[in-house]
Amino acid sequence: MIHFRNVHHVYPSQTEIFFPDLRLNEGNYRVILGNSGSGKTTMLHILAGLLRPTNGEVWFDDMDLYKKKEAERDRFRGQYVGVVFQQVNLIPALTISENIMLAQYMANHPKDRNHILELLDDLDIADKADSYPHELSYGQSQRAGIARAVVNNPKLLLVDEPTSNLDDRRSNQVLSLLKKQAAVHNSVLIIATHDQRVKDQFPNCIITG
Repeated sequence: MIHFRNVHHVYPSQTEIFFPDLRLNEGNYRVILGNSGSGKTTMLHILAGLLRPTNGEVWFDDMDLYKKKEAERDRFRGQYVGVVFQQVNLIPALTISENIMLAQYMANHPKDRNHILELLDDLDIADKADSYPHELSYGQSQRAGIARAVVNNPKLLLVDEPTSNLDDRRSNQVLSLLKKQAAVHNSVLIIATHDQRVKDQFPNCIITG
């Protein structure tokens, strides 16, 4: 399903990052481990179709992602990829449920508030459905971002540091939801982290840096 081959990226600062080859099928998962600056987030951006690598190939099924135009990559991401970055970037003028519903709209999926409420309940923030982003704590915003990423049942779920600033109970809650979503929809799940708690639950690792 996913083939990541001979990929490296050079930043304007001349920093060059080489990545290990990767081949994953439906239902597989990996944790990307590495210190800050080792390329974990860069690898997620490349996999998501957001950052063209300097060299190498990224295949999704039979599609060479970076031979597609940017608009085609945007459509691909909306339909097949769920992304949770460290900076959640919820739209301030929309409620939490509206932010998540926007992801449904952008992917041409029917709006389904009941499904949104179920996801928020799984993450213990159902009471925040009609709240605005500024009314949430950092951890609550992070969980809302996860709900937004999984609402369209993506085939590829990319998650950057999902447990940062979460206590053990919340961390387990978030990881359980990610596992559940990946299992139900047979998705590929890739998590970038330096958190040992994640590594303990997802032993298959990619080392960057």
